[in-house]
Amino acid sequence: MLQGRFRLITKMMLALICVLAITGSVRPNFVEQIRSQGEIVMVTRNSPTTYFEDNVGPTGYEFELAKAFADYLDVRLVVKQADNLADIFTALDNNEVAFAAAGLTITKERNRWARFSTPYMNVTQQVIYRRGGMRPKQTFDLARGQLVVTSDSSHAARLRDLQKTEVPELTWSESPEFEAVELMQMVATGEVDFTVVDSNEFDTLQAYFPNLAIAFDLTGAESLAWAFPHSRDDSLFNAAQVFFNNAHATGLLSEVRERFYGHLNQLDYVGAKRFRRQTEKHLHKYDELFQKAAEENDLDWRLLAAMSYQESHWNPRAKSFTGVRGMMMLTRRTAKELGVRNRLDPEQSINGGASYLVKLRKRLPESIQEPDRTWMALAAYNVGYGHLTDARILTEKHGGDKNLWLDVKDHLPLLAQKRYYKNTKHGFARGKEPVGYVQNIRRYYDVLVWNDQPDLDLAFEAANIQLTGEVRVIPPLL
Repeated sequence: MLQGRFRLITKMMLALICVLAITGSVRPNFVEQIRSQGEIVMVTRNSPTTYFEDNVGPTGYEFELAKAFADYLDVRLVVKQADNLADIFTALDNNEVAFAAAGLTITKERNRWARFSTPYMNVTQQVIYRRGGMRPKQTFDLARGQLVVTSDSSHAARLRDLQKTEVPELTWSESPEFEAVELMQMVATGEVDFTVVDSNEFDTLQAYFPNLAIAFDLTGAESLAWAFPHSRDDSLFNAAQVFFNNAHATGLLSEVRERFYGHLNQLDYVGAKRFRRQTEKHLHKYDELFQKAAEENDLDWRLLAAMSYQESHWNPRAKSFTGVRGMMMLTRRTAKELGVRNRLDPEQSINGGASYLVKLRKRLPESIQEPDRTWMALAAYNVGYGHLTDARILTEKHGGDKNLWLDVKDHLPLLAQKRYYKNTKHGFARGKEPVGYVQNIRRYYDVLVWNDQPDLDLAFEAANIQLTGEVRVIPPLL
């Protein structure tokens, strides 16, 4: 009897074990695991086009997109910084990270190492030289000078292809330690003759190196994308594909692109040189006043300084044909409203301008978020709050988002056309001016932020980078 019961209990136990084994073998997929952990780990590079920290915390084009992806998955984003490109793919191969968002170009070789998402940007490889120095006009000219690129980059791969197929005498140096900033710095100071960077990198950094120029494009359009480890589990990769499809459809990609790249063409060679001279000559006289006004008004002093340069080139006695005067070019009416007795006094003018900007920013609807809120306030500072409101209404009527600077800046110029301004409350305005005004200030601000960071103070200093360490010289094939 007991033996029968034992056998029955044994059979029941075995059945239970089998059930547990079967159900336990159904493991959650990668996305489910990430959601269970509450975080997703991304690997990236520390550079102006990918990920960096400013006065308000981490930012960068890749970071903002990755943060939106983490929000889409409802998890926290964890950022891991790689020292070089090779380390990025090692981290992917070892499953140390979920994905890489690092400005990676899709190449045949890299497709063997990783799986790439839908592209989010197209770039071209550009040969960069120093104005007044040796200018290469075609690929054969690259063999005449000293050329340096980043190891394991798409640029190094392109040079290898050229060496094999077109220019066997081509030789260059490469190192995993060099990012676009260091490479452009070496060219700018004459340590080397040429380098190769992606077009988005040059657009971002050109204002900091005004003596550099593009010699020619080394490639046609190439796609940047996120990289994922090769895996049988497609759940995270598929989630990223859906995310990018949504980002295209909703305008998120356009919004992020406008934030980081929309204003970069505002500072040409002549403008960058002039801004550099004015910064060195005049800014130190007033930076304490900007800092004090910024602290009292909860603003970034570099934004105020950028505004003042746009308004007056830091000339306290500036005057326009419309009668606005001073460092921040206040009207007589606005000055009186703000308690500014002497518009030509730098301190009073800067304090008044800061107060007025804050007043405009607070007046805007709560639906406008940063950084658009600041860009809109700057536009209102230039063209008037009423005209900005008219432009926002026009934007909404035309199907745009009245809370996004990306859309509003396209409709401000319409205020100069009668068929549009005749139906607005405040009538005609030179609507193109506030667009240029805001975009210029954003670019000046970028440069001032760069110059204000000691660890990035490479742009205008003497050369401090040497071709030492992990530098490999690629010999010619001849």
